[in-house]
Formats: sequence, C-alpha cells, structure tokens
Amino acid sequence: MDRAELAVMLGDQTTACDAAREALLAGGDFVVWDGRVPSQQLAGIYAARLRRARKRGTGTLALPSTVDILTRLEAAQVKIGCIFTPDRTWAFMLFLADDAGSVLSCTGVRRAER
Repeated sequence: MDRAELAVMLGDQTTACDAAREALLAGGDFVVWDGRVPSQQLAGIYAARLRRARKRGTGTLALPSTVDILTRLEAAQVKIGCIFTPDRTWAFMLFLADDAGSVLSCTGVRRAER
C-alpha cells in the first residue's frame, strides 16, 4: 500500500482521520503490518488504553469511538497500521478491513516526551 492510496482511504470514519491524513501527506512515517487480529481482542486492548490515557491525562483523538467501532465488529479480523506525525509527537493507529481495502477506524495518541 502506498501513501496516496492510504490517504484516500482516510475518510470520516472518526474525528482522527483528518489529522492522520495530514500527517501522512506531510511525510510522516507509516506502516501497515502483515497479519490480522480479531476485532474483539483489539476492542479490549484499546478499552484498557482508553482507561490509562484518561487516568494519565494523555491526549487522544477518537479513542472512545474507535473502541466502540472495534466492539461492534464482533468476530471480524482486522489489519493494523500506524501513521506518525513528522515530528513523531502523535501516533495514529489504523484499523483496516481484513483485505486492507478500507479503513474501519483511526485513533490518535499523543506520544510521551522522551
């Protein structure tokens, strides 16, 4: 998958899609990993991440809606990708259909300073 193809797939699935597309088109690094993960497993993982982010005050975009989307997918298999802003202050996790033909959801998390 190339940068332009992925940018087109980032529509209005969540409120994080615009920022992810901007990061991608600005030259941010991105990857879509091989393999698939059950959406229910990801829903549990990202629900826990949402709780931790709220507890720590970590900035997020569309994390609650992403958890909802993953939960509603039931047993669907999902591919995972990630886009970083060029300055790497934000990471946008992408959840794609099992054939990688469409983005199902996107969430952004502000990365801790090192």
